[in-house]
Amino acid sequence: MDPRSDAALGPAAPCETFIADEADAGMRLDNFVAACMPELSRSYAQRLIAQGAVRVNGVADESKHYIVRTGDVIAPCIPAREALHVVAEDIPLRIVHEDEDVLVVDKPKGMVVHPAPGNEKGTLVNAVLFHCGDGLSSINGVIRPGIVHRIDKDTSGLLVVAKNDRAHRVLSEALARHEVTREYEAVVYNNFAEDAGKVDLPVGRDPLNRLRRAAAVRDGRAAVTHYRVLERFGTFTRLALRLETGRTHQIRVHMAHIKHPVLGDPLYGPKKKALGVETQMLHAGLLGFRHPRTGAYAEFSCPPPQEYERVLRKLRAARSEDAGFE
Repeated sequence: MDPRSDAALGPAAPCETFIADEADAGMRLDNFVAACMPELSRSYAQRLIAQGAVRVNGVADESKHYIVRTGDVIAPCIPAREALHVVAEDIPLRIVHEDEDVLVVDKPKGMVVHPAPGNEKGTLVNAVLFHCGDGLSSINGVIRPGIVHRIDKDTSGLLVVAKNDRAHRVLSEALARHEVTREYEAVVYNNFAEDAGKVDLPVGRDPLNRLRRAAAVRDGRAAVTHYRVLERFGTFTRLALRLETGRTHQIRVHMAHIKHPVLGDPLYGPKKKALGVETQMLHAGLLGFRHPRTGAYAEFSCPPPQEYERVLRKLRAARSEDAGFE
């Protein structure tokens, strides 16, 4: 829903206030607002600015190109509006498993998990609502019905959706106890001296860049990632990674911190593209949990997308050519 004009905001429009620090200086206003309020898309932040709904030092600024300065007091005012109505959409789903309690789906790269202001359509939730109708848990409200856990927009792979409240509670509690198996595949930069290892570092907001998360920050939350080498390509390595915790961008942050950023990661990896890769080579390929009704352990898997396999073929071919000269 489009934000209303500043004159129409009135006292019902809640405003949040942010003070820009030295790390924020030089950011465009729309990027700053979107970084401070990650539930908003940047396009929605731009519309707020254009409607005069973002005040800079007490004055409505209508230019997304305003460059933030240290000490600026920036107050985005979200117009009072009715709760977001999520519409069921006939979007094809890759269903790996379904029964009366759970739905396991293979989310494609590029699909957002649930709607948010400025991004109300084309999400996994829109697709699941069409498929399941009213048969979803209500614990996470109308915006995230049935959503037990999430993966990034540009990460492909497995998610479990709860079809009733009991299943949702059981699965959420299992996640909190680290009893859900979540294994990813990734292609990362550089070789490893070891065959397996663990990154145990807290993850929180990057104090130098509001758009990113960072490892080993003072106010970060505990985060543990286990990894093992699947294939070595010299300049790159294919890994399997298991999560104990599920912090935002956890794998991407941990791998970048130990100097092995995910290939194609636009936020944490090198700016220069390699191997023609446009998006991050990260895939949630294995998911296991005890069924919320029977208690029996079930494990599901799905292959990486074609682009991921194309990159692996290219790396294997290059490795074979190098071996031929030895």
